[in-house]
Amino acid sequence: MPLWGSAASAPPAAEGDAARAPSGSAGGSGGGGGGVKVIRSLLPTRRRLRLDPPAKLYFPYEPGKQVRSAVRIKNISKSHVAFKFQTTAPKSCFMRPPGSVLAPGESIIATVFKFVEHPENNEKPLDKCKVKFKIVSLKVKGPVEYVPELFDEQKDQVAVEQILRVVFLDAERPSPQMDKLKRQLAEAEAALEARKKPPEDNSPRIVGEGLVIDEWKERRERYLARQQIEGVDSV
Repeated sequence: MPLWGSAASAPPAAEGDAARAPSGSAGGSGGGGGGVKVIRSLLPTRRRLRLDPPAKLYFPYEPGKQVRSAVRIKNISKSHVAFKFQTTAPKSCFMRPPGSVLAPGESIIATVFKFVEHPENNEKPLDKCKVKFKIVSLKVKGPVEYVPELFDEQKDQVAVEQILRVVFLDAERPSPQMDKLKRQLAEAEAALEARKKPPEDNSPRIVGEGLVIDEWKERRERYLARQQIEGVDSV
């Protein structure tokens, strides 16, 4: 039984059209459009996104705790692309961000949170997790704001980018996967903190009701101080 709805297959009418096609038309330039549709349906979908890691989500194995994984998502197409996560375990997993819109060449590190259940027989099921995640994409026109309804309005244009399998890592054993995960999580946290900060205001700071600029005020104070000193000297 599939975890998600299977991809749309070639319409049944295509086979009928091919069967009713005149003899000699098969393989020729005069063939019906049904055969073209069947061929197109068999071609692999062109990727809009590049994932790193490409097919797995690595989590530290810590039963009874909420753990994190990360995946870098990059738009490798020439247009803006919206993406969103789907999972087979929505009650124990969530994603940050759950979706977004990426400009051509733009990338983002998404963080995935998962609660790890205690094993039934005190075993470490490092390779027995059945939870899966799916990333779907949609080509959009220009830099639009991400809303989940984008995918409902254009269901026929939604493409499945990748189904990610959950892999648990021994949290007490160093590994290249664990080192890379820590780096990606740190980068994701830094990007999140940067987005929280208000944009820097490089304009001159204005005091009071916007009539005196700090620099001018300092110059005036220095000028008055010099006037006082010169006045004392003259006396």
